[in-house]
Amino acid sequence: MTEQENVQQPGSRQALTGIRILDFTQVLAGPFATQQLAQLGADVIKVEQPGIGDITRGGLVSGDNPGMAPSFLTCNIGKRSLGLDLKSPEAKEIIFKIIETCDAVVENFKPGTIERLGFGYEAVKAVKPDIVYASISGYGQSGPKSELPAFDGAIQAASGMMSITGHPESGPTRTGFFSVDMSTALNAAFAITASLFRRAQTGEGQRVDVAMLDTALAMQAPQMTAYQVSGTLQDLLGNRSPTKQPTANVFTTSDGHVQVVALKNSQIVDLLKALGHEDFFAGYEAAADRVRGTDAWNALLVPIFQAETTEHWLALLAEAGVPAAPIRDHAQTAADEQLEHRLIFADIPSPSGEGNVKVVSSSHVTSPAPPTVQRPAPTIGQHNEELLAEFGYSAEAIENLTASGAIGH
Repeated sequence: MTEQENVQQPGSRQALTGIRILDFTQVLAGPFATQQLAQLGADVIKVEQPGIGDITRGGLVSGDNPGMAPSFLTCNIGKRSLGLDLKSPEAKEIIFKIIETCDAVVENFKPGTIERLGFGYEAVKAVKPDIVYASISGYGQSGPKSELPAFDGAIQAASGMMSITGHPESGPTRTGFFSVDMSTALNAAFAITASLFRRAQTGEGQRVDVAMLDTALAMQAPQMTAYQVSGTLQDLLGNRSPTKQPTANVFTTSDGHVQVVALKNSQIVDLLKALGHEDFFAGYEAAADRVRGTDAWNALLVPIFQAETTEHWLALLAEAGVPAAPIRDHAQTAADEQLEHRLIFADIPSPSGEGNVKVVSSSHVTSPAPPTVQRPAPTIGQHNEELLAEFGYSAEAIENLTASGAIGH
């Protein structure tokens, strides 16, 4: 698919065009899930506490743009913001007026919190029987650990993810990105969309319960299933493949590092041919033999890779058909022409009002009607007047709600 093909065609209907979602989420997992749905055409209404908003608004902010940190910008593109004090007497009427028009509600409060606020599944279902109601939490909505607080790093530890990440010399480590939050977001977006599809087929709503711990286990399905089957725990492998093959590792070059992933016999033979050591394969035809001979393989491969540049090895291995890639930083990755071709970055107006900034948008493309950014991430309560007018509130009523503190910015 070319860049020209991956554009929104006039009149194209997206997968979620006409779907309205009430979004009570904050931080990363919930907001990025609903951001994905917004790019598929859903009208996502984000509810935020006036004066405070989503806690990621106050993250690493550059320049003079408080409340619009990078994490917030990328996780909330396409949404409309309603600054509403959920504890105010007027909140219940406003929320349920919106819910009457909604197809889905998404929340990621600590289990039990939204019920105490009066907007739990049963209360919402009583108003909108066919609602898709999704809750995202650390451990799920029930069970002995359901009320425990959870953040990405804690779930990486609790799920076993950290026990298989790191080097033997340095011990367990977490990933350098929010692997659980972001995978939970994609999992939740999938579950919500599937539930909406079922609703379209049956007319019935669903309760959707997405847990970060469950998602972390799904991400480790091969490793966890291997333990369940064999009873053997995986060691810390550093940069080696979980297969432990010595030909699938990160090798230091004269000016950087290169990741080589030669796993099949044919790939390993091609690797050795490219290195001028084809005869070394004799006696190592079986993967188990190669694993047992890791020290011998390292003694061969390590000095060879250290003698030439990363670019030299990438060109040579590409010609040989051996999977390999450089270890790049984000600046190098962002400049990759393949990403430009895939349109994974979206240009949105800078919060400073000067020019545009790039944010990560959707992780897939479709043709026609690709994922599309409807609008930049909102300021707190940016759409208060617009939204309340849509739900029948007069200008005077909106002024009174603002004066009482029920709504705000």
